[in-house]
Amino acid sequence: MTNTLTGSCLCGRITFRVTDEFETFHLCHCTQCQKATGSAHASNLFAQQTGFAWLTGEERLKRFDVPGRAISQAFCIDCGSGMPYLTLSGSGLMVIPAGTLDQAPSITVKRHIFYGERAAWYDDLAHIETYQDFPPS
Repeated sequence: MTNTLTGSCLCGRITFRVTDEFETFHLCHCTQCQKATGSAHASNLFAQQTGFAWLTGEERLKRFDVPGRAISQAFCIDCGSGMPYLTLSGSGLMVIPAGTLDQAPSITVKRHIFYGERAAWYDDLAHIETYQDFPPS
């Protein structure tokens, strides 16, 4: 039996469910994804639209399509969290930001894409200190 995962925005006004049958899982390092996420990369899962449903708050979504590109960004108008969206390619695929899921998907990251555009500071991340919460003062 296939698992169903749930997801939401930061404020919880938008919720959705998706079947845990993802086609792939990319970390995209392109400059547009850096701008869209404010981070080093987007962490996106791709799922068929038929396995996806909004549960609450779909009317709270706003979408921005980058002119001349097949890149989009959907977000909650209340908290600004990146949210799932249907690709412009006509493939019927939903882009699901991995951080919006409430449970871990069964798929693992498959590849880094647009790695040549990665942030200049990205390569040094494996060598920095790590903490389970805030670092000591």
